[in-house]
Amino acid sequence: MLVAKSKILGPAGVLLPLFLLHLFSSSSTLLASSSPPESEPDDVATLLRRASNSIKLKQYGEALGLLNAAIEADADLSEAYWKRASVLRQLCRYEESEKNYRRFLELKPGTSEVEKELSQLLQAQNGLEAAYSLFDSGDFSKALDYIAKVVLVFSPTCLQAKLFKVKLLLALKDYSGAISESGYILKEDESNLEALLLRGRAYYYLSDHDVALRHFQKGLRFDPEHSELKKAYFGLKNLLKKTKSAEDNAGKGKLRVAVEDYKAALALDPSHSTHNVHLHLGLCKVLVKLGRGKDAVNSCTEALDIDGDLDEALVQRGEAKLLVENWEGAVEDLKVAAQKSPQDMNIRQLLMKAEKSLKLSKRKDWYKILGVSKTASIAEIKRAYKKLALQWHPDKNVDNREEAELKFREIAAAYEVLGDDEKRVRYDRGEDVEDMGMGGGGGGFNPFGGGGQQYTFHFEGGFPGGGFHGGGFPGGGFGFDF
Repeated sequence: MLVAKSKILGPAGVLLPLFLLHLFSSSSTLLASSSPPESEPDDVATLLRRASNSIKLKQYGEALGLLNAAIEADADLSEAYWKRASVLRQLCRYEESEKNYRRFLELKPGTSEVEKELSQLLQAQNGLEAAYSLFDSGDFSKALDYIAKVVLVFSPTCLQAKLFKVKLLLALKDYSGAISESGYILKEDESNLEALLLRGRAYYYLSDHDVALRHFQKGLRFDPEHSELKKAYFGLKNLLKKTKSAEDNAGKGKLRVAVEDYKAALALDPSHSTHNVHLHLGLCKVLVKLGRGKDAVNSCTEALDIDGDLDEALVQRGEAKLLVENWEGAVEDLKVAAQKSPQDMNIRQLLMKAEKSLKLSKRKDWYKILGVSKTASIAEIKRAYKKLALQWHPDKNVDNREEAELKFREIAAAYEVLGDDEKRVRYDRGEDVEDMGMGGGGGGFNPFGGGGQQYTFHFEGGFPGGGFHGGGFPGGGFGFDF
């Protein structure tokens, strides 16, 4: 009897009458019986063909699996050894590759093409070993030559060599090259942690810190416990924090705190020159404000050693040299800065100040010659002059008469400037009053007569060796007449 209704579902989810169920089951059985049986395992020729296709697609892991299966099926299958040797060479698995090349040559000795590839393999292997040795000794440039011109020529897809090349580029400070090479690796495998780490470091050393952080973060998403990525990420975060603290404190006028922050930031990574140049400059500015000229000169010099075209560091160092009274050094720095920025009035004013200070430094210090302070009274200046004039009078220094004459003239010249209120004021202002001292014609002062003020000395008993020619110091009473 036919059942009109049924809750049995068909293949499309439609309710089927029970009588149709039997028909559907019979059809399925018929279809199943006509399907081909499960395929038999590939023969070695098929395995080799599939392996060749995988090699073309650079699917080396799959290719090795197929070649292993082919060799397992036929231990004397020479072509499989050759292909496997070539794949292993691409992966820098040199010892395994060599064994396969030699196995092939056992089966087919004298095959020149394979002998050539074996020779290339050994060159690549030696090149990689040499590169590592050169890296350890610090010869990064030569190590790079081995990697680029030997290893990657004979093993062009060797990931180990590609990553090592990036390391060498970083060591050589070719950061753009390191970014480019690591980019190729990440294009093939975006989860390669070492490539992410190396590329992040390249951006870091270019001071592109935001991009560096993104690379470190991406790597940590793949492996949150990766020690090198964690170190790089948190190290950079700490550097940025210390830098901001230093800049903030400098801006708020907390100069001594800012100095310590700048020093702490610089200590985090002394090799990070593109960032440290700004830290050295910031530190130099703060030290100039604190009046610590010597330390400021050192900090600005550090900045200029990194970037010789950093004009601001040149100006700051010029100011620092003014603080330590290195007038010539200040003029030199500020002249260069003024030539680079001829419209900058601040630099021009600093240069004028430095030039004036240099000029003043080269004139005679009359106060020092008389041995008095710059605040000495006229009476103190007179007493100092009398004492020194007696001490260095040529007639009293017959054994060193020439030196005494020079000293005596100098002492008299100092007194002519400092003993005159108007001349002393001009001298103290830094005006050029050199012609006021030491005579030189035109009414200039001559302590030995011939114009200017006259000084009469009376020394009891006179001076040994007779009177002093030119000024006349007769014997007799002791005293000074002014």
